Amino acid sequence: MDARPKAAVTGPPNTTSWSAVICMSLLTFVLIASEFLPVSLLTPIATDLAITEGQAGQAIAVSGFFAVITSLFGNSLLSRLDRRTVVLLYTGVLFLSGLAVTFAPNYLVFMIGRALVGVSIGGFWSLSTAILARLATAADLPKALAMLQGGTAFAAVIAAPLGSFLGGLVGWRGAFFIVVPIGLVGFIWQLVVLPSMAPGRHVSVGGMVGLMRTPIVAVGMAATALAFMGQFSLSTYLRPFLEAVTGLGVNVLSLVLLGLGLGGLAGTIGSGFLLRSHLKAALIVLPCVLAVLSVLLILLGHHAAATAALLILWGLFSTPIPVAWGTWMTRVIPRDLEAGGGLQVALVQVAITLGAFSGGLLFDVAGWWSSFALAAVLLTAATLLAASAASHLQSNTRVST
Repeated sequence: MDARPKAAVTGPPNTTSWSAVICMSLLTFVLIASEFLPVSLLTPIATDLAITEGQAGQAIAVSGFFAVITSLFGNSLLSRLDRRTVVLLYTGVLFLSGLAVTFAPNYLVFMIGRALVGVSIGGFWSLSTAILARLATAADLPKALAMLQGGTAFAAVIAAPLGSFLGGLVGWRGAFFIVVPIGLVGFIWQLVVLPSMAPGRHVSVGGMVGLMRTPIVAVGMAATALAFMGQFSLSTYLRPFLEAVTGLGVNVLSLVLLGLGLGGLAGTIGSGFLLRSHLKAALIVLPCVLAVLSVLLILLGHHAAATAALLILWGLFSTPIPVAWGTWMTRVIPRDLEAGGGLQVALVQVAITLGAFSGGLLFDVAGWWSSFALAAVLLTAATLLAASAASHLQSNTRVST
């Protein structure tokens, strides 16, 4: 087994390296699972480290913050390195984060470990579309992006229950330690299957912001951000909604959330085939359907069966959104995917934070329905902007300079 890098790849390949794509999908699974493991382990973490559960919950906030910083500045700092080396570096950071969190003697070391998770997430996601464009043919790229998001969807389905199960079985430290061997396997796999990938254009924050001077890019990025804001102003508060409004017990609630996750997994799997020939329609229809579902949840939220069905549809139509906008980016800025990827990741992370924050304020002040109404408004705005972006999108659109 030869782990030496192959000749440097500078553009789209003639054939798709599915082994490399699957390897990248494994990394996305580990990254997202690592990011959200604390959700189901806050109480034992707080008890062991002698902190409050609120402080333990900041483990997610700090990873998000460092993901934004890395997505903006990481590619610029590492712009001269082979992209294979950069992916290996971010995987190594993930490995170190698992060790730091597992063996953290205090809160400070624990948070440093969580910051490293954010560095790995921001760095990897900002490069992911550009790297897949070098691993997959143009025809296979939507499917490859869907597989990458499939790792995310699968992690979203099982992260919380897996964390809870492992926490009860081997403790919260043991639950986090699972990242270490998987990260090591991923590192070795990458050594074997990833080709050498020469650095592309130099990436800087100024270059990322400069992309926004192109109207179609600005509109598309705004639509992406609004779609994520809308999703998270609602989805962040599904549990209290299902408990207080729908009146579900813990067991049924878990099944409903599992249905939501499985719907999301199905949506991700199907998106790879859909986006090959229906990208323009998908960009518009996906947020539009979510806006309708937001309104229907307000109207039918007291009915358990209807709510469960609507949430399965929510999962089905929400997870293809990042795949759609990632595919859109490969069409409009094919030569600036690293800059575009960094900008998109930063905007998405900020949008998630703003959506959850604004939705939470409304949830507490005006009632649960107001955060769902906010989601409907934001997703409608995303639909309108997506329609504008899609109207200028042709199958061979190229706006990079």
